[in-house]
Amino acid sequence: MDALKLLALDEEDLAVVSAHVQDAVFKVGGLSYDARRHQFCVVINRFVWEKAEGKRRNFERRRAVLLFKCVSAVRSVGFDRADPEAVLDLLALSFSRKAEGPEGTIELVLAGEASIALDVECIEAQLADTGGAWETAFRPRHPEGA
Repeated sequence: MDALKLLALDEEDLAVVSAHVQDAVFKVGGLSYDARRHQFCVVINRFVWEKAEGKRRNFERRRAVLLFKCVSAVRSVGFDRADPEAVLDLLALSFSRKAEGPEGTIELVLAGEASIALDVECIEAQLADTGGAWETAFRPRHPEGA
């Protein structure tokens, strides 16, 4: 198995992780925040973009974990956190720096104008595939210019 494992410690690294989680889907029940350990975690089914180039069918998805450390607060908008079966579509990760230090906000940009904002002391994110791949016939599509 060619499992992906990535670590992000700055904005450039986070952009790489963002590219690999674009179009991941997950259930609200897969979100967890451990305030004592300052960690936010989401279990995702990521679309395997790195193997999709040039293909017309037989795409892959993989189960993965996206973990953020040094998280001091979590906010969300645009979805019902009380519905663990609701499925969300992750479009991108972005970072907004607060002042000149390493602290800021990582935003998980979701489809439907929803989002999750993580206040962080610094960027420290990990992405790791946790299981085998399965085939999907559907490749995510985006409007031209988006």
